[in-house]
Amino acid sequence: MTSEDSVPAQLRRLWRLPESSRLGRPAVLDVDLVVTTAVRTADSDGLDGVTLPKVAKRLGFSGMSLYRYVGSKDELLTLMADHALGTPPDIDAGDWRDGLRTWADAQRSVFRQRPWLAQLPVSGPPSGPNHIAWMESALAILARTRLDWAHKVGALSLISGYVVQSVRQDHELAQGRPEGQGQVDAERAYGRALMNLVDPERFPETARLFSSTLFEAPPSGTPDTTISGADFSIGLEFILDGIAAQIERCTP
Repeated sequence: MTSEDSVPAQLRRLWRLPESSRLGRPAVLDVDLVVTTAVRTADSDGLDGVTLPKVAKRLGFSGMSLYRYVGSKDELLTLMADHALGTPPDIDAGDWRDGLRTWADAQRSVFRQRPWLAQLPVSGPPSGPNHIAWMESALAILARTRLDWAHKVGALSLISGYVVQSVRQDHELAQGRPEGQGQVDAERAYGRALMNLVDPERFPETARLFSSTLFEAPPSGTPDTTISGADFSIGLEFILDGIAAQIERCTP
């Protein structure tokens, strides 16, 4: 048995390793066609709209016929996640901090284009070629530091988790807004309403918050024009500060 033969079937499909040849007519379907159709379905109908029967129907086949290419619904989601994530951009930053900031912003952009990615359950560590490409990109940035492997993996896991949570929260807030109301208007309305409700004697610091100009305009110097966008940038800097502190501890 070769090393390639020992790879589990699910990973073989994830990495698109060739299957052993079969006699007979060539297959009409393949893993790529099933996955791209499932991704298009999620793009149009959301994650809840992705079922094996629905994907099969779009392809003109029965649901059972897909099990030759996808072992289960969970495997399909794993294949979709890796396909939809795509490959990372080339990052040529001046230092590790700029590099990780660019890396996080790039990943957030992908997830914002496809919010259903942030709704996918985490079934295990990164294992697909595109996820590994993003990991390689971050590790290459951190290679300039003296962090050990555990801290490098911890840093990129923290940033990735932060990106996912941020996009998920933004998507859920958008779903809760009245139709036609944008994020800026929602934040302004929220600030004005709470300013009239929060009792300064009971909640002095929170009252000062709502009396400030924060909800009328986000902090200056942030790439987003919404408070949620500013929140993301500020939170990311907190994370990078923590990584910087660990790097400093590792520097002789």
